[in-house]
Amino acid sequence: MGCANLWHWLTPITAGTGNEEELFHDPAKNLQEAEAWVEQVNGASETPDFHQACIRKPTSDGEASGSQLGFSRAYSISLAPHLLYTRSNLIPALVSSKVYRQLEFLAVGSWWIYDKEEGGQGETGEAHGMRASEEQRGTLRRIPGGREDVFADKSIDLRSTRSLMKFLKLAADPAAYPTVLPEWGPRPFDEYLGSQFKMSPRLQAPVLALTLSTDPSNQTTVAYALPRIHRHLTSIGLFGPGFGAVLPKWGGLVEIAQVACRAGAVGGGVYVLKKGIESVEQPSHGSTNTEDAESNLSVINLQGGDVVKARWIIGTPTALPNDAMPDAQKQSIIVEVTHLTAVISSPLIALFPPPAEGSTPPAGVVVIMPSASFDIPPSLGISSIAQVPAIYLIIHSSDTGECPEGQCIIYTSTNLAHSSASLLLESAIDTLLSSVNEQPTPTILWSLSYTQQHPATPPSFITSNQVSSSQTRSDQQSGVLVLRNLDPSLVLEDDVLRDVRAKWELVTADDGDERCGFMQFVDREGIGEDEEDA
Repeated sequence: MGCANLWHWLTPITAGTGNEEELFHDPAKNLQEAEAWVEQVNGASETPDFHQACIRKPTSDGEASGSQLGFSRAYSISLAPHLLYTRSNLIPALVSSKVYRQLEFLAVGSWWIYDKEEGGQGETGEAHGMRASEEQRGTLRRIPGGREDVFADKSIDLRSTRSLMKFLKLAADPAAYPTVLPEWGPRPFDEYLGSQFKMSPRLQAPVLALTLSTDPSNQTTVAYALPRIHRHLTSIGLFGPGFGAVLPKWGGLVEIAQVACRAGAVGGGVYVLKKGIESVEQPSHGSTNTEDAESNLSVINLQGGDVVKARWIIGTPTALPNDAMPDAQKQSIIVEVTHLTAVISSPLIALFPPPAEGSTPPAGVVVIMPSASFDIPPSLGISSIAQVPAIYLIIHSSDTGECPEGQCIIYTSTNLAHSSASLLLESAIDTLLSSVNEQPTPTILWSLSYTQQHPATPPSFITSNQVSSSQTRSDQQSGVLVLRNLDPSLVLEDDVLRDVRAKWELVTADDGDERCGFMQFVDREGIGEDEEDA
């Protein structure tokens, strides 16, 4: 297996669309392509992982610049707008494989939280052009990114500052986790902050926000939260002052997958579109016929009647027939995530200040809407606000190339499984827009909502050895390698690449001295960096 061919494996899992054919043709969708995709989702069985897709175009009477929807190709809507922390293990892999030359990353700057209890213009919100609406009586507060930000935030009193600093010291030191996790690991994180650090619910909210947890606060555990907060804190400043995450320009993670396709093709890979696997005929267990190598290969029946043979079959659970997967890898639990992408009539400039002195304005920001900060649609039938997770709004400016100047795009999602979940996301966006000090109030010009099904994957920070040890024996017998699904979260987790490496080590185990380093590609002969970019 050639080194460059490793990119075949990364392509479907970084895409996260569940439909690789869509990805290869349209790494991101303009408005017309999005409409065609919605019709395909609602009227055909080719996209079984997606359903309830809908496009809305609210009527707008605004005459201000940017208040009207532009032409179709002025937009580039991503189906995988995940954040990438600067300490992500994917970034050094992009460098060592030389693929970074075809990518451009932009900074994700300030993190904001909507504070309904503020009761008026707090100092932080007022300083950045925020206001409290009469109905919501809340404001946006900037979440401190480190110790200096904590001391500079005048909205945090001295006692709370001490509690917060004590926690940040713990979170920044993984060596201290073994003293915490045995007792507190499976327990709710908010309970831990209140009990051990005497944090009020208002102070807990921005700390919880840094976990990017899509679960309600009482279901987010200490074991889940601490490593993620550590990742957030230690990523800030790595590539520049004030920011700790980036996003690929033009199309989110699908842009990385598009580049991966090209790299795989250069390494000898062959891609066949619209040819999903219908069934797999595996060789008899225990077959050791070394003279007839073909008798040890699996026979793969593709859609359309084509047949291929292979020693290894590699894919995510959504791409592989259930009867082809080892029993230990079959998953019956499905997580449903409702997504909403909205084109906004304003660039929301107030949300994009430079994250630190001397830095440039970011192209992306994150706004956290705690569940108590927006209206819960009665149709959801939720009896307790504790059942509702916080809503994260990932906002991309026009610098990403995803919309015209004078507008921005908001990506948001929730794992509440309900047909009215998109109304919850709309409510969160409306609350945000009402809190920004702009006249006229920004509006949604266009929105795309859809529900996506993901096989459940337990969230964890696991090592490569743990990934491979649970599968090695069954994998070697069946020749089927089941890749980890892309989590329905906001961030590309390191577990994705760890899992890929474990499978790569298994497949290349017999290569001996000919096996190259993981994700270490050499330049093609006669191709320099300038030519690669052309």
